[in-house]
Amino acid sequence: MNAAYRLCSRCVMDTSAGDISFDADGRCNYCVDFEQRYARLTAPSADERARTLARFVERVKRRGRGKPYDCVVGVSGGLDSSWTLVQAVRLGLRPLAAHMDNGWNSELAQSNIENLVKRLGVDLYTHVIDWNEYRALMQSFFDADVVDIELLYDNAMLAVNYQQAVGRGVQFILAGTNEATEGMRMPTGWNWFKFDARNIRGISRRFAGPSLQSFPAIGAFRHFWYQTVRRYRWVSFLDFLDYAKAEALRELTGNFGYKPYPYKHYESVFTRFYQAYILPRKFGIDKRRLHLSTLIVTGQVRRDEALELLQGSPYPTPAELEADKAYFIKKMKWTEGDLEAYLRRPAKPHSMYPSERAAWTQFANAYGRLRRAVGAPLRA
Repeated sequence: MNAAYRLCSRCVMDTSAGDISFDADGRCNYCVDFEQRYARLTAPSADERARTLARFVERVKRRGRGKPYDCVVGVSGGLDSSWTLVQAVRLGLRPLAAHMDNGWNSELAQSNIENLVKRLGVDLYTHVIDWNEYRALMQSFFDADVVDIELLYDNAMLAVNYQQAVGRGVQFILAGTNEATEGMRMPTGWNWFKFDARNIRGISRRFAGPSLQSFPAIGAFRHFWYQTVRRYRWVSFLDFLDYAKAEALRELTGNFGYKPYPYKHYESVFTRFYQAYILPRKFGIDKRRLHLSTLIVTGQVRRDEALELLQGSPYPTPAELEADKAYFIKKMKWTEGDLEAYLRRPAKPHSMYPSERAAWTQFANAYGRLRRAVGAPLRA
């Protein structure tokens, strides 16, 4: 963190992001870079974007002819993935909804998923990770004191979606990832490389964790194989649309029985406890800054509204925080003393443990240079 505290004049990013910088007007590098990228994304006219979407939908339909499904849509119960599934069906696609259950789903998330697939009439595949295995993997990550405990969830979710696409011969995975609500770059040190299966295995081995049995890990080079050789496509589908979070939420609640969460990614009990309690207390990170700053730049939230939200607790009420803390302690088989001891220990970098990130970066850079040399874009 920088010695002197400073807050961006445009968004709400601050010097809790260690690599932040500011221009002469006090605007940070995060919102300036994102504003430029988002402007390029939305530069085509409405007609041009509609034609691009129509061409993509036709391509998905054509590649999926004669198959039960023409795309896979990963669903978590959150707003972005739910809206992706709704829009895919409305555009005439035949998605398979895929969900990864790691044992931390909130009852609200489960209800949202069930309501959605039932009302849309789509099939749902759920991969359930053995809870004892997942809890032991989490314990290894806690013992390692690394920042990205959610690497476990994110990597497994990516793996499940690719497994379903590959197993069913479906070329396209439509994801709720998008620039409009989460396009701002993650600060260095706030998370880790999501395809690092070696890091997961290495941390588990270092702290006497389990071997991976029901956990469907995916590494960087397998991802490269799927994307570049086999030509499976992970598509940020909502970038084809004029995605406004408030409008999507109104329609989901009105037509699909959807119940909203206080903040982004709170569909998981652990994710909300991790983002709202563990990250701020142990690592000095408040991810609300990143999410709200993205919405400020895209005109979906006013800066004064975001600043007011940041003054309050990430939890709607102290009682809900205490309930999640008690649930976390019981589910992890900890004591309050275990939690306090963990929070007091210093953080350690993921790079202390085995990782494929460095090798992947070298490979991707070399591959990119090769593709540019022969006049073709990098596909990975």
